[in-house]
Amino acid sequence: MNILFVCSRNRRRSPTAEQVYAGRPGLFVMSAGTAPDAEVVVSADLVEWADVIFAMEPVHRTRLNRDFSALLKNKRVVVLGIRDRYPFMDSRLVTLLESKVGPHLR
Repeated sequence: MNILFVCSRNRRRSPTAEQVYAGRPGLFVMSAGTAPDAEVVVSADLVEWADVIFAMEPVHRTRLNRDFSALLKNKRVVVLGIRDRYPFMDSRLVTLLESKVGPHLR
């Protein structure tokens, strides 16, 4: 399963999620951001590659829909509801990700 995690600038939340889920059996994971200055900017190629897209906040889904609506028709986009208040790899962020993402991978 190809999973794409999306936040704004791809510096804290989505890279943490990528780290947490990388290397798990059967999962191929990438992360990107919706802002033009993101470390990795969401692209059509990434959206096409993904089987499931996890957006950190509703605004990220809105931006994905705005920029890639045609590519999202057969994609599952899940909004996790995780606000930008945690540093990269913060233990609280890891716990939140595991509780919110896990049920969608079963």
